[in-house]
Amino acid sequence: MLKEKVRTAFKVSEGSAGAIAAIVTQGGTSLSRYVASNLMRELALLNCQQPRHRYKRAKQESSVAPNLLARQFKACSPNKVWCGNITYVWIGSRWAYLAVVMDLYARKPVGWAMSLSPDSEFISKALIMAYELRGKPKGVMFHSDQGSQYTSLKYRRLLWRYQIQQSMSRRRNCWDNAPMERFFRSFKTEWMPELGYRTFLEAKHAVTDYIVGYYNQIRPHQHNRMLPPDKAEEVYWKNYKTVASFT
Repeated sequence: MLKEKVRTAFKVSEGSAGAIAAIVTQGGTSLSRYVASNLMRELALLNCQQPRHRYKRAKQESSVAPNLLARQFKACSPNKVWCGNITYVWIGSRWAYLAVVMDLYARKPVGWAMSLSPDSEFISKALIMAYELRGKPKGVMFHSDQGSQYTSLKYRRLLWRYQIQQSMSRRRNCWDNAPMERFFRSFKTEWMPELGYRTFLEAKHAVTDYIVGYYNQIRPHQHNRMLPPDKAEEVYWKNYKTVASFT
C-alpha cells in the first residue's frame, strides 16, 4: 500500500523526489525522505532534480533602481515583497516567453503571462494580474533583474501607479533573484516536457495547471515547512485573525 502511495505521489509531482515524502505524509501516512528514497529505488522511479548550478558574481547595481531587497528573501507577511522574472518556453518551432510574479512570503506565484514577444506589455499583464488578484495591496516592493522590460518607462509608470517600490538585482547576478530562478527550474524539471510543447495554447494551459493546480495547492515547499504556498498563506491568515481578535 505504501509503495502505491509513493507511486501516486511520484506521478502527481511529475518526478520530483523531494516532494514525495511530504505529499504522502500530508495524505495521512507518515513517510520519511529516507524511506521514500529507498522505495523509489525499488520501484525504479527516477529523480528528476538537477544538480546545483554556480552563477557568476557581480556587483554593479542598476541606475534605475537600487538593490533594496539585498537577498532578504524572508518576507514577514503576504503582499510585502514580490519578485518577477522571465523565462523561455519552446513551442514547436519557436520560443515563447513566460513572465511570473511571486509573493516571497510563501513563495506563491500570484501573477503570470505568456507571449510570443518579450516586451514590457506582457510583463505588465503579469503584474496587473497579481495586483488585481491580491486585492490591490499597498506598500509592496517589487524585485527583478535589470532586463530591459523591467527598466522600461512603461513598466516603471505601472509600478508608480500602483505605488509599488522597485528593487533590482545587480547586473548578471542570478542569486539576487534566487527564488524566481528556483521556481523556473522546478517548472522545467518537474512539469515541462523535455522537448517543450507543441503549441502556444498547450504551453499556456500547462503553465496554469502547474501554478494553480500543482505548485500552489499540492507541492510541498521547504521554505513553508513542507506546506504548499496556498496552505502556508491560509495558516498565516488564520493566525493573524486570532492575534487580531485578542488585540
